[in-house]
Formats: sequence, C-alpha cells, structure tokens
Amino acid sequence: MVNTYEITNMIIDDDFDSEEYVTAEFSHNQEDYSITFKKADLEIMNSWVFVDGASLPANLSDTLIESIREDIKKRI
Repeated sequence: MVNTYEITNMIIDDDFDSEEYVTAEFSHNQEDYSITFKKADLEIMNSWVFVDGASLPANLSDTLIESIREDIKKRI
C-alpha cells in the first residue's frame, strides 16, 4: 500500500509508571492528525484531527491505522 500520510513527529512517552505510549502526528488529505498507541502492544488509545485550532475525535480507517502502526513498529 502506498502511504497516503506523512508522519511529521513521533513522541515516545516513557515517563509513566504503568504504561508507555507512542504518539504519532501525521498529515493525511491536507489535514493534521495525532494518534496515540500503547507502546507495549500498539493498541490504539485515541486519535484526533486538528481543525481551526481545536482537536476533535478522528474517524480513521482501519487500513490507515494499521499502516501507521506498521510504520511505528519500524521506527521504535
């Protein structure tokens, strides 16, 4: 699958006592998004789309989420 997104930033939060998280910021269809996974198993925790200075829950396709998950696996 050809990537239809570009990861612009990735943050690995490893300062939490119980869980570590990976947040990827990316652009897709000229919109900016953020998606957070548990680092241990890359289970999705939340996803946001940024619109006019506000963050709203994002409705991302399973295909896109899986593609980003695989990309993150390669990077961490």
